[in-house]
Amino acid sequence: PGGHTMNIPNEDGYELWLRYRPVDNAERLTQYRAALGSVVVLGEGATAEIIRSELAWALPALLDAATLISTQRPEGNALVIGTADALETLGVNLPQAQRDAVGEEGFLIRTHPAGAHTWTVVTANAETAVLTGVFHFLRLLQTQQDIGDLDIASRPRIRQRIHTHWDNLDGSIERGYAGKSLWQWNDLPDVIDPRYHDYARACASIGLNGVCLNNVNAKAKSLTTEYLHKTAALADLFRPYGLRVYLSAFFSAPMQLGGLKTSDPRDPAVAAWWQDKADEIYRLIPDFGGFQVKANSEGQPGPQNYGANHDDGANMLAEALAPHGGTVLWRAFVYDVTVDADRAKCANKEFVPLDGKFHSNVFVQAKNGPIDFQPREPFHPLFGALPQTPLALEFQVAQEYLGQSIHLVYLGGMWKEILNADTYAKGPGSTVAKVTDGSVFGQDASCIIAVANTGSDRNWCGHHFSQANWYAYGRLAWDYDLSEAAIAEEWIRATWSNDPQVVVPLQAMMLGAWPACIDYMTPLGLHHIMQEDHHYGPDPGFDSAPRPDWNCVYYHRADAAGLGFDRSSTG
Repeated sequence: PGGHTMNIPNEDGYELWLRYRPVDNAERLTQYRAALGSVVVLGEGATAEIIRSELAWALPALLDAATLISTQRPEGNALVIGTADALETLGVNLPQAQRDAVGEEGFLIRTHPAGAHTWTVVTANAETAVLTGVFHFLRLLQTQQDIGDLDIASRPRIRQRIHTHWDNLDGSIERGYAGKSLWQWNDLPDVIDPRYHDYARACASIGLNGVCLNNVNAKAKSLTTEYLHKTAALADLFRPYGLRVYLSAFFSAPMQLGGLKTSDPRDPAVAAWWQDKADEIYRLIPDFGGFQVKANSEGQPGPQNYGANHDDGANMLAEALAPHGGTVLWRAFVYDVTVDADRAKCANKEFVPLDGKFHSNVFVQAKNGPIDFQPREPFHPLFGALPQTPLALEFQVAQEYLGQSIHLVYLGGMWKEILNADTYAKGPGSTVAKVTDGSVFGQDASCIIAVANTGSDRNWCGHHFSQANWYAYGRLAWDYDLSEAAIAEEWIRATWSNDPQVVVPLQAMMLGAWPACIDYMTPLGLHHIMQEDHHYGPDPGFDSAPRPDWNCVYYHRADAAGLGFDRSSTG
């Protein structure tokens, strides 16, 4: 009765948002074919070959016409792609100010007059940035945008934009809901799964530039020479896509791997072990990004085991990485009831006194909220509280507390609420986003990181719509001013269809999903009321965990007298 039937393709979801199908808007198709009469890609390196391969797949499919890709000066209207230096050979000279404006990772897409013809130019200062620009241009075609008069200059707002995997070396994934790990450790480094290339394409297409391969609850084995060679194989594959590899480091590795009797960061032998290990890593992976560290948290060892503190541990690792340009991502996910009975206060009590004591290549990495990736939390109070310490903002793309791969919950709005939240650290406008990008406190270093929702499932994320969260994270990491609605529409058009009868209802469904999730998972603002261990489904009365702050009743404290923590000025 009534309504209409959506024209939804019968596909398995493997192509993600990089789905190239014939443009079905006749006016746009005519424009595209006329503008892209020929294609020129300059450059000879691995990244240039990736660009050619992507275009050779995408353009014939989108335009439903044969496409010739060359390195020669075109005769008519053309798509011309290359670094700014390379384009000078064709007489395209970009002013230095324009080059400077996009930096090392940004790109330009311009409509450029070429005599009686017009070139659509995609350029940047580095080849990997050109690749990012090419993906952006293809997105314009996928979403059927007007390309008649382009003048796009885009650069990332945050320097380090990392996709982190809670993947274990045995192939399991902590909080994974889409199959096993993508990384076939038993086969590496000799066997390279072709899927690794598609993973890298997906990350590069949304502007990510880092991948942390292993679980923050790390094993020392990942730092053995055997496994570093495996990691190096992935790093070699990811490099032409602009992706640097990071590893989560197990703090007690010097004892497990080096035979030391301690992992005290103040011990010179411990520091020397880490320096030797860093040297070994960089011999194999010259552009290694650095270490992510979960220490003195949920049973993981750390400097406090030896009477030292977070700054001692982070700085010791930072000194090992600094000569090579690596960074330390030291997680602030600490909650010890002996520090404070209110879990929301614990990280601030531990880290605020240490502000200014961390080396310049250390990030303190704080989750978006003070508890643990709940359906809705206020922003983490560390944002704005560490003016002398760069903060890395940590999101979770995996829906650990938001229905996992069963519920459709689009997280763009959740992340935008956090990014736009005002800390007032230096007056109005001191948003979490601007603390993260370093502009509030004048910091050059900046980092955002998110826990991946990917796995070996054919559709990557377990739920077709969970792909949108991977996509939205990358887009917001690149430009946090994008709206969740615009990102959702972009993803729908690239992934499903440009038909308004598909776009409009799917977008409405996506934008309404997170508010609905809040209502049915955390009613009345009550959070952390999920079932133990797997965190799926409600159990607000749970009170038998091995530690008090793993119980649901710890958080809501509902009794005859009231509920919650006293967070007033006298609480």
